[in-house]
Amino acid sequence: MAKDVIIACDFADAAETFAFLDAFVREKPFVKIGMELFYSAGPEIVRQIKSRGHRIFLDLKLHDIPNTVQKAMRVLSALDVDIVNVHAAGTIRMMEAAREGLMRPDGSRPLLIAVTQLTSTDEQTMQKELLISGSMDETVLRYAQNAAAAGLDGVVCSPLEAAKVHACCGEGFLTVTPGVRFAQSEAGDQKRVTTPAQARALGSDYIVVGRPITQAPDPVAAYRTCVKEFLG
Repeated sequence: MAKDVIIACDFADAAETFAFLDAFVREKPFVKIGMELFYSAGPEIVRQIKSRGHRIFLDLKLHDIPNTVQKAMRVLSALDVDIVNVHAAGTIRMMEAAREGLMRPDGSRPLLIAVTQLTSTDEQTMQKELLISGSMDETVLRYAQNAAAAGLDGVVCSPLEAAKVHACCGEGFLTVTPGVRFAQSEAGDQKRVTTPAQARALGSDYIVVGRPITQAPDPVAAYRTCVKEFLG
C-alpha cells in the first residue's frame, strides 16, 4: 500500500494557496483542501489545483441525513478528487449512502474515509461533553468497524490508534492521520499527536501535516524533511 504525506492547505483564499504551491518546483505534493479554503474559493479551487497535477483530499466531513449526504457526494465526485470524508457518527446507513453517491457512471469513485474522533478531542472531553462513555480506543475502533461495514476505504484517526484500527479492520483499511508535528513543533489545538517517524512506526498510511509545513520559514524544506521522516 502506498504511503504519503498530505499537506493541509488551510489557507484563507486561492491567492494564498497558489503562492504556497508555486514554491514546489520538483514535487507535486498530495494536498488537503478543508472547509476554510473550499468555502472561500468554492469548487473551482479544486479544479485548478487538480489541473496542476496534485492529488486532493477534500476534507469537508459530511454529516447529515443519508439522502442529503448521497446527493452532496454525487456533486463532489464530479470534481475528480482522490479522497473525501464523512463523520462516522452519522451512522452506517449514512456512510453507505455517501459511498453510493460517489459512484461515477464508469464504476470508479474517490476513496471514502470516515472521521472517528477529531484529534483535537481528548478522552475526558469526549466522555464529558459528547456523553460517549467508552474509552477513546473503544470508540475509535467501533467507528472504524462501522465504516468498514458500510464499505468505506478507511478512517481518519490519530496515529496512536492506527495499529489498532489495522488489527481490527485489516491492513488494507486506510488510516489517514492528522495530529502530526515535528518534535520541536507546538501541538497547537491538537491533543493526540506524534512525530512523522512515530506515525510511520505506528502504522499510519497517510499523515496530514499543516502548520509545521505551511508556516515553516522554508515550507519546501519542511515538506521534504517530513517525507524523509515518514517514508524513511
